[in-house]
Amino acid sequence: MFRRIGVFLLVNVLVIATIGIVLNLLGVRGYMTANGINYTSLMIICLVWGMVGSFISLFISKFMAKMAYRMQKIEDNDPRLSWVSVKVGEFAKLEGIKKPEVYIYDSPEVNAFATGPTRNNSLVAVSSGLVNNMSQDEVEGVLAHEVGHISNGDMVTMALAQGVLNAFVMFLSRVAAFAISQALRSDDDEGPGLGGLAHFALVFVLDILFGILSMPILMWFSRFREFRADALGAKLAGRHKMIAALERLQNNTDRIDKSEPNLAAFKISNKSGMMRLFSSHPPLEERINALKRV
Repeated sequence: MFRRIGVFLLVNVLVIATIGIVLNLLGVRGYMTANGINYTSLMIICLVWGMVGSFISLFISKFMAKMAYRMQKIEDNDPRLSWVSVKVGEFAKLEGIKKPEVYIYDSPEVNAFATGPTRNNSLVAVSSGLVNNMSQDEVEGVLAHEVGHISNGDMVTMALAQGVLNAFVMFLSRVAAFAISQALRSDDDEGPGLGGLAHFALVFVLDILFGILSMPILMWFSRFREFRADALGAKLAGRHKMIAALERLQNNTDRIDKSEPNLAAFKISNKSGMMRLFSSHPPLEERINALKRV
């Protein structure tokens, strides 16, 4: 727990320091002027804040994953699990990418994930619960899915999408807060309609509101990524292995840890109605049916 808190604090310090340096280099000091908002400065500030945070998290994602879990690296000559490492290497070679580092971590959950800043600088991690509760064919389907995420560049595109949405959320919330403040100002007032603290609180509330409204866009893209990774996983390992892995997962719902949504590849989604818009993973039944139609 304390290790994760330390990593979280470190990331935030890096983000704030980097943003300060970048904005100083760009000569941007603020976006409010005597005449109102300088929209160019505001957009630059929002883009820097939105993109820097996402890409710093991406670049240190491997480090964060290793810190969050007590992982053991799997080598090709590992007497017990060498086939896991070998298979990842085979799939990576088929896709023309550098072999990811392969790790296992001790957990009863059935889970696997891939992370890393680039296609040629990545890792694949599997839980002991996955290896112990799936057949070798099913595990190969999971590994192919993870290599599919890496080959498709999903970590980079997700960071880019998150950064762009963060920038728009920040921009819109500050423009809206300024408009509301101006609307509340009477004709004989010289200052803003809201005081500094109230204006800050309004921006905070609007950040949350616009952030929630932007989530369906990001979650749609996340679900799209899963279908693409399933399709590539089926191509690499065989469609029957990919389907078998998903079907096995349906029978192991009690072994899924939902505490780390950013480091999970095979999450189950049972959300319906409007809540499906906020789901990062499609229902397993839809993923299986999509593979069967190929």
